[in-house]
Amino acid sequence: MSNQAKVDEITQDLDFAAKKYRVDFETTAGPIRLKLNSDVAPGHCRNLIGLARIGFYDNLSFHRIIEGFMIQGGCPEGTGTGGPGYQIKAEFNDMPHEPGVLSMARSQNPDSAGSQFFVCLAKHPHLDGNYTAFGSTADEASMQTVASIGQVETDSRDCPMEPVMIVSVSVVEVD
Repeated sequence: MSNQAKVDEITQDLDFAAKKYRVDFETTAGPIRLKLNSDVAPGHCRNLIGLARIGFYDNLSFHRIIEGFMIQGGCPEGTGTGGPGYQIKAEFNDMPHEPGVLSMARSQNPDSAGSQFFVCLAKHPHLDGNYTAFGSTADEASMQTVASIGQVETDSRDCPMEPVMIVSVSVVEVD
């Protein structure tokens, strides 16, 4: 079964009208809890939840880290070139790219997002309306973990010198 079929199947129970969701990343640098904004980008929220539920992100790395800009993960190849085998349509919105904001990585094609995501380390208005922002860190401890990862030493290609891994991801319904 393709990842797309697995995601479609495992997200049938989602009810964005009645429930709010959080995605909790356990990383080698600490926890990152991300509250999802399904009101601005339901397709992206559904996709992230589905990939998390099928274990897609487990044991992947934050493969790209740019101090003062963002941390990026979700590439199964660990190079920034991989994805889940499908792409999703952009859902550009008014959510600003500020510290702790979750957004979807993509190529030059606006509808090319798949599994790669990034979390902003600072305010970057040039991304607003050009990338789909769809969540944010849920608490200060999560932002501290994101900031800590943002300080990791990298090589000339923005790859961390020491891997920062996503150990596991879980989806939580919140009030």
